[in-house]
Parts: sequence; structure tokens; C-alpha cells
Amino acid sequence: MFGIGMPEMIVILALALIIIGPKKLPDIAKALGRAFNEFKNATNDFKESMGIDNELRGVKNAFDEMNREIKETIDVKPTLQNDEPGSPDIENMNSDSPKNTTDTSTDAE
Repeated sequence: MFGIGMPEMIVILALALIIIGPKKLPDIAKALGRAFNEFKNATNDFKESMGIDNELRGVKNAFDEMNREIKETIDVKPTLQNDEPGSPDIENMNSDSPKNTTDTSTDAE
């Protein structure tokens, strides 16, 4: 919360106690709490009146649905294994020079 830790809070409370005094401090704390609560309620009412929450929820649901469809259509698991006939040899795929597997000899019969 705003980068204020426990030592800073203790210093602020001590200064408030010294400046305001012990008699008025609880009243001011209650007033600040009510003001923050009123501000929070006002912002929530404003959001609801503008329909922002519903629109954002709809957009989020659309993106979640698209993400789910993409994951369903893309198969992340490898389909070929080394033991299957016709599967590429993984060791040869990593070599620096590609191996030519086509027959280039010209046999005259």
C-alpha cells in the first residue's frame, strides 16, 4: 500500500498523536474512514451506472473463449515418435550439414 511499511506507519501515527492530540485523534480517524468508504461507494456506483463492469466482463469472456478455442485446435503434444517408421531422426535434425536422402545416381539399364 503506497510503499508504506510498519515503521513508517508508526512514525505517522506518533506524529498524528502529537500534532492532533489524543482527544481528537479517534474522531478524525472515524471521519477519514467514513470519507474513504463514501468515496469507494461513489466510484462503485459510477462504474455501475456507466456499465463498465459488464462491458469489461463481456470482453474478458470473449478473450477467454478465444483462448480456449485456440488451445483446443492446436495440438501441443508431438505426434511423431522416433520408433515410428517414416519419422525423422532427431539426432540428424540437429546436425550442421543436412544429409541428402534422395538417390542421385543415374543407372543405365
